[in-house]
Amino acid sequence: MKKFCMVLLILACLIAFLFVCGTIDKETETKMKSVSVYDEKTVAVTFDDGPGAESTMMLLDGLKERNVRAAFFLVGENIKGHEDIVKRMHDEGHIIGNHTYTHVILTKIPQEKALEEIYNTNKIIEEITGEKVKYIRPPCGEWNNDMFFQVDLQPVFWNVDPLDWKRKDVGGIVEDVVKNVRSGDIILLHDIYDTSVAAALEIIDRLKDKGFVFVTVDEILIS
Repeated sequence: MKKFCMVLLILACLIAFLFVCGTIDKETETKMKSVSVYDEKTVAVTFDDGPGAESTMMLLDGLKERNVRAAFFLVGENIKGHEDIVKRMHDEGHIIGNHTYTHVILTKIPQEKALEEIYNTNKIIEEITGEKVKYIRPPCGEWNNDMFFQVDLQPVFWNVDPLDWKRKDVGGIVEDVVKNVRSGDIILLHDIYDTSVAAALEIIDRLKDKGFVFVTVDEILIS
């Protein structure tokens, strides 16, 4: 009798264990599906080398109409005379990052000069926005991790690059991005070319039609 009761007890514990595991698995599966659905619909768009004049303003108008926030990585020497554009970027919720002062490849110059390029650009941006610069996009993606600890800036790279700066073909740029973009990608474009701006706005429209949600790079990096 005692053995029979013991067997029943073991069976009861086993059934309870399987029930709990099944419940946990379902909850976990639901959470994973929720994350997956969100991730496959998100993308961030970024712009280098600005600010320009008319092209950047046209881009900002288009982003505002579409309720999309982007990231702009600015070249310090290009900001002079365009401070109002930088202020507008900030006021409209876009991320403003550092792209060095003269668009120099940081790993090919002495570190002292590289730090000067970064600090000078930070100073100009911060004087306009009143906020600390948090992100840097090193030209050509060339970055020395030793610099990270000295400048306290998060480097932001990219997954999709249609080479819009040299193609100047709106249709080709659009198709390249739409065909290759994936969940959580960061798109690299440039706001100083009219063709790039036209392509960027069409890319946004096309990807929205495909169900993508545009987020800022900080949201992509956190995820």
